[in-house]
Formats: sequence, structure tokens, C-alpha cells
Amino acid sequence: MTDTIISLDSVNPIEFFGVNNGKLDLLKKKFPLLKILSRGTQLKLSGAPEQIETAKEKIDLIIQYLERNGHLSENYFEQILGGDDAETVDNFVDRNPNDILVFGPNGKTVRARTQNQKRLVQAVDRNDIVFAIGPAGTGKTYTAVALAVRALKNKVVKKIILTRPAVEAGESLGFLPGDLKEKIDPYLRPLYDALDDMIPADKLGYYMSTRTIEIAPLAYMRGRTLDNAFIILDEAQNTNDLQLKMFLTRIGANAKAIITGDPTQVDLPRNMRSGLEKSTRILKNIDGIAHIELNEEDVVRHRLVKAIIRAYDKEKEREDSEHGHR
Repeated sequence: MTDTIISLDSVNPIEFFGVNNGKLDLLKKKFPLLKILSRGTQLKLSGAPEQIETAKEKIDLIIQYLERNGHLSENYFEQILGGDDAETVDNFVDRNPNDILVFGPNGKTVRARTQNQKRLVQAVDRNDIVFAIGPAGTGKTYTAVALAVRALKNKVVKKIILTRPAVEAGESLGFLPGDLKEKIDPYLRPLYDALDDMIPADKLGYYMSTRTIEIAPLAYMRGRTLDNAFIILDEAQNTNDLQLKMFLTRIGANAKAIITGDPTQVDLPRNMRSGLEKSTRILKNIDGIAHIELNEEDVVRHRLVKAIIRAYDKEKEREDSEHGHR
């Protein structure tokens, strides 16, 4: 059994404990194995060291949020307690209820969680075409889909179009068995998963049946003009020059587009160069086109994903260095 005293001198204790100790009760409910006592501007925690450490991390987040914002609703207090343990202090403290992009089913909130994700949101607000480049797990696609859903709900656009190059099927899909939906669903599943988090199932079904939301492989964009739409090209590193140019020239009036990609995960044949590198280079200084880069600090998946990306990056640097000395 260990005791720890936490000072609340830097914040208003009433804001921390809540009316009739409502927030304190939430804290006790979150950590039932700890004995938690309030004494004026102090909080005493008693229990197992590992439990105390976990509780202290959450309490520190709450204190720093109050230091910066002054007020914390009971609902948001509960959100912080239930947040991902891999969150950094800055990510939580910099949040504001006004930053919410979408309210999903069952009251779930979808928001930009890292600084670069917030930069992506700002870039989309200010530009019609945005490239979001970064490794797996950095929230590129998820944030992009949330922005598209927000635009549709706010009636900024009339439809959402989500597309991916179906590389494994050679972009033709003709040799696969079954109908079109059976053929393309496996390649587009991550986009469906993101939408499921943001739109109730019945409404999503309606949007899909009326083609208000359309999910299709990149090959099906050819020959179209996409007006009044929010368009997302995901996994753009798996397009060649002609495919990416084709996509970019589909964009019509009152449309926005986000192109996401990870240059380290190219699945194209060895003799085919990714069009993403070229497009980001030659479109760098065009007004209305923005480029946002995300990195391992933006990873919001399992805490080990960040370490895995860092390890692979170091290995690539070592290999590049060895090749340079040959």
C-alpha cells in the first residue's frame, strides 16, 4: 500500500471536484481499487503503486486542462478519464470541445487528436486540394473521412466520394469472381470502417443507396467531373503518374479533395514508379493546394506502432547510408 498527495493549488478545487463532488465520484468510479480522499486543495491516493501511477497521469491531465481553460464540464472530465492511455499531455490539454469534427453514433466524438492532424483540418478549411502524407497509423484517412462527413452534414457539399487504387487486383478487377461489390469491398474496407464510426448504420445505408456517399476503386473515376463533392483518394502511393493526374483533373466546381499516402508502403510493380512523389513535388507552390506531413508523433494506434515505425525508419537510414558508401 502506497500513499500519494496531489496538490490542487494551481486550480479551482470546485472545478476539479465538481458540484456535490460529482467529478470526484467519477474519479473514484474509474479507480475502484484506490482509496481517494479530498482534503481542501489536496487529493490523497492510497493503493497499489501501479494503480496510483495510472490515476496520477489522468489527474495531471485534468489539472493541466483546468490551468489552461479554467472550466471543465463533467462530461468532458469523464472523457479525459476514459481516454487512451497512450495520449500525451499536450494532445489532451490542447483539446477543446469546439474542436469536434463529427458526433458519431452513441455520442462518440471524432476530433483531430494531434498537432499535425489539426494542421490538416486547417489546411482543408483554407484549400481545395490537400496532400496528407505520413506513415501508417497517423490518422490520415480517418481525419480525412471525418472532414468529409462534417462537410456533408453542414451542407457544404452534396456528396462524398471515397476512392482507392485496387492494386492487388491490377485496378481492373475483371479476373475476380463475384459481382462488383464483392470484388471491391476488401480493398475499400478501411473506408467503410471509418464511416461506420461516424454515421449511424441506417443513415449510412441510405447515403450509400442514394449515392450521396460513393466508395469505388480509382479506375471508376475516369471520365467523370466531380462537382459539389468532397473527394478522398486514399493510398495514393499506389497510383502511377497517369492515374494520379487523372484523379486530380476530375475535381469540379465547389469540390474539395484530400489525397493521402505513405511513400514507404508502395505496392506497385518494381518497374512502375509511384505518382505521389512526383505530384507532391511539382504541385508544391500552387495556390489552393496544401501539403501536410505527419510522422510517428501522430500515431494514434497501439503505443507500439510508434516504436515500430521508428525502428523501420532507422533501418532504412542505415541501408541508405550503406548504399551511399558503395
